[in-house]
Amino acid sequence: MTKQKTNFDVNGKVVLISGAARGIGLDCARSLAQAGAKIMLADILDELGKDAARSICEQGGEAAFCTLDVTREEDWQRGIAATLETFGGLDVLVNNAGIEIAKPLLQMSVEEWRRMHSINVEGVFLGTKHALAAMTSEGREGRGGSIINLSSVAGLVGVPGFAGYCASKGAVRLFSKAVAAEFGAMNIRVNSVHPGVTRTEMGDKAVQDVANLIFGGDFEQGLNFIKSSTPLGRIGETSDVVAAVHFLASDAACYITGTELVVDGGISAV
Repeated sequence: MTKQKTNFDVNGKVVLISGAARGIGLDCARSLAQAGAKIMLADILDELGKDAARSICEQGGEAAFCTLDVTREEDWQRGIAATLETFGGLDVLVNNAGIEIAKPLLQMSVEEWRRMHSINVEGVFLGTKHALAAMTSEGREGRGGSIINLSSVAGLVGVPGFAGYCASKGAVRLFSKAVAAEFGAMNIRVNSVHPGVTRTEMGDKAVQDVANLIFGGDFEQGLNFIKSSTPLGRIGETSDVVAAVHFLASDAACYITGTELVVDGGISAV
């Protein structure tokens, strides 16, 4: 009888996380570091990022920080190089950085559309491209790996007032599948994670955007609407998303690639 694979261990794995100075990215960094991973936190928020890395180290973890604007290819090149220099390899990339702009489509400017796609789509493309170069057998210390792209429930279903955001997050989903198909033979797994509304600064903004679009700006009404639309009856916590990222980073997910892991409390099922 084949023994079931249950190895959720990430001890010793080198992980680069974009948008890691706060929110889901920061909680991923803390959790994975606590489990023994070596973390490169990357963000445009220098002081918050440095403080976060320092805090992880003070608590016994291994972490460092690099400045990263995900829209700049040279920043990705420097960030990957810094990860290799500091920790001797790269096993996991978490493309977490993203923004959300919600407004009726006829009111959205082309500048807003382009900004969202520059960060949410091109940032994922650039991070994936340069992580792949490091992870392949031809890359420095290349040994395969896992790329985890944060999409959204809005990358699976249409949401009125969120057309631009839906478009960008849907692109992340199919991009992840295509890269998974191309690089599977090199022992590189690529998956997308699709959170619902999650209790973060960005999640609160999404609730407020729903409130603005439907309820005249009443935050509590927006929050209650989202909860009542979710089968599990609550919005997400960062720990819900962290658990999904931890799983995909671990060897327990060694035969999972090109798929989407939905962490939305069931909202996309109704």
